[in-house]
Amino acid sequence: MRVIGLAGWSGAGKTTLLSRLVPHLIGEGARVSVIKHAHHEFDMDKPGKDSWVHRQAGATQVLISSAKRWALLNELRGDPEPSLFELLSKMAPVDYVIIEGFKAQEHRKIEIYRAENAKPLMFPNDPNIIAVATDVRVESELPVLGLNDIPAIADFVKAHAENRDELLARATMG
Repeated sequence: MRVIGLAGWSGAGKTTLLSRLVPHLIGEGARVSVIKHAHHEFDMDKPGKDSWVHRQAGATQVLISSAKRWALLNELRGDPEPSLFELLSKMAPVDYVIIEGFKAQEHRKIEIYRAENAKPLMFPNDPNIIAVATDVRVESELPVLGLNDIPAIADFVKAHAENRDELLARATMG
């Protein structure tokens, strides 16, 4: 498994890029998973559904399964939020795991930058950013990719995503 992140300010277009990049990589024969960080409380479950009732009753885990998909919901119940590295260790094997968010974590990242956001570039202060995907001209020694050039971004991901086990080993040493 190889891992790379997409980092950028809210509204930069990370999710939009992912919605185009994932199908492109899959179209080339890769298996792709995504880890998305949410900065707020979120819920995939619907109030009143059995799984919601089970969680409200205090279950730590609820596994929901059907013929089309399964999901394992974990309630932290006051425990600390798992690190990116703990979450990566739980992922089923695929070719690429693309991380959206977790911009403060130490993994290779492509910065997604949109001029209309009017936010500062992140790469000057983050040595883990290895490229910038943008819709404007950016002066940098890093590779600068066109935000809409999905084939070039996919090629960059394939060439520069890091091995998950090496990333996890580095994270446990540091």
